[in-house]
Amino acid sequence: MRIPTSSPSLASLTALLLALLPGVLAAQSLRGSPASVDRMYDYASSHELHFYETSTGVKNAVDEGHFVRLSGNKDFQLHDVSFPYVLPATRTFVHRLAAEYHSACGKPLIVTSAVRPEAWQPPNSTPESVHPTGIAIDLHKPRGRCLTWLRGVLKSLEDTGVIEATEEHYPPHFHVAVYSVPYKRYVERQTGNEVMVADGSPKQYEIRKGDSLWSIAHRYGTSVEKLQQLNDLDGSTIMAGQTIMVPR
Repeated sequence: MRIPTSSPSLASLTALLLALLPGVLAAQSLRGSPASVDRMYDYASSHELHFYETSTGVKNAVDEGHFVRLSGNKDFQLHDVSFPYVLPATRTFVHRLAAEYHSACGKPLIVTSAVRPEAWQPPNSTPESVHPTGIAIDLHKPRGRCLTWLRGVLKSLEDTGVIEATEEHYPPHFHVAVYSVPYKRYVERQTGNEVMVADGSPKQYEIRKGDSLWSIAHRYGTSVEKLQQLNDLDGSTIMAGQTIMVPR
């Protein structure tokens, strides 16, 4: 005699779906979504970041010290980047990621885009793109073990809530938006040092005779290390008449 099998209950199906959910989400890692776009846009809007419309606007932001220059080094290179400028937090992210990438892969990381004004957005770009704010960069998509490494690190950082990363396919690249305030806290926890990666705009200061980095830092309530980081200074030598950026 055949014993009829009962259909699974709604509760058991729900429990099964909840058990499978982490695996489903992991499989969708870095795929991007409308919700991801909204999160990036909401962050930029809630932190009152400016969406620059033209190349002139970007140039003015650079002159005012709002953006810092993204210069290549032994760990990363820029390829076909029209506007090599980003917010301080984004530059810190690139420097740290590139150093680890170079160590793991034996080759430099390639950055393919930084700040991009609205007038320079590609046709397939979303109207809510955060590239015009300077928090986002695009990274060249490598192959083999370097691709596996980069995917894993970006997913891990995204899980901590300090970045939003998407693996794009047309053309192939990684789009990364750096959430400056959470990333600042993350770096400080990792290093034990205070890091200047805030969204606030620094201002220009013309060095006077008798000034030193220490006296300027004391005057503006900051540190020599922060001034060096903000101005890409390797040492402490400054000259009267030179213009540097200081925090407001």
